[in-house]
Amino acid sequence: TLLDMVETGILPACAKDMAKYASMPELAGGRKAAYIGIKTENDKLKALFEKKPHDLRAEATYFCDTIKPQMLAVRAMVDKAEGLLEAGLYPYPTYEEIIWSHHS
Repeated sequence: TLLDMVETGILPACAKDMAKYASMPELAGGRKAAYIGIKTENDKLKALFEKKPHDLRAEATYFCDTIKPQMLAVRAMVDKAEGLLEAGLYPYPTYEEIIWSHHS
């Protein structure tokens, strides 16, 4: 799931990237805010999943109206991090790799 991908792939990559700036944090730019934003939005998503209704129709509506927008918020933060992370640290194929890999 998205939660697992963020917790087991994205956040560890962000932590490794931030560690490289430990001696010169002023060079990190917006990384800290972006990476903390991922954690914050992912925690919100996790909390929303825990509140999902158990009635099938209500659950479907909840996923459309509540879960999906929060998933998009997580994705927006991860997309921002993708542009900040050192290329070798990003744990999944990037959009660029997916789109252009057939040309190599």
